[in-house]
Amino acid sequence: MVCGSLRFRAEVGDCGEQTVKIFLNIALFQAGWFACVLGAARGAPWLGPLVVLAAAALHLRVARRPLLELYLLLSAAALGLLVDSLLLSSGWLEYPNGLWLAGFAPYWIVAMWMLFATTLNVSLAWLHGRLVLAALLGAVGGPLSYLAGEKLGGIYLLQPVAALAALAIAWAIAMPTLMMLAARFDGMTSKRAPGFIQSDWRATGDA
Repeated sequence: MVCGSLRFRAEVGDCGEQTVKIFLNIALFQAGWFACVLGAARGAPWLGPLVVLAAAALHLRVARRPLLELYLLLSAAALGLLVDSLLLSSGWLEYPNGLWLAGFAPYWIVAMWMLFATTLNVSLAWLHGRLVLAALLGAVGGPLSYLAGEKLGGIYLLQPVAALAALAIAWAIAMPTLMMLAARFDGMTSKRAPGFIQSDWRATGDA
């Protein structure tokens, strides 16, 4: 009876702690999103990446295996640089500032991809293994996020219909790709790390 009570309390405690982590994860993402978009809209594109850096540092601090999550964040940044640079080259959208190299997406939106990656194994962990659902959510949520960014002045959709269609397709592909990367580089759980990084103490050590 006593053991059962203690087990129940432990489970309730774990559930409460996980709920706090999820809400904090969502709050940090929203803060970073607004900092990136409003910073770009107000001529301070550096502001968002600073907030993202702080959010990423906190995310890595609480991760069971920080190196795995770092791999995920960097992979998301690389994917975001590719996707948004291709979209930029289409001429259907443009950014007011933050462009660091001609033909490449602005650094603040690449930072947003890293920020989004902090949610993949926390508040969006329920999407693991649900790639079709991830594609559908990406096809809807991706364009809506960019449309919200346009309303705040962080991005210009020069040809809205074509731009939103391209965004829907891009995110229908990017979202399940990100979820597969998140499953491979899941540093928030205690499951076995990929073989090529098992030698790193942060990837294999206990929480």
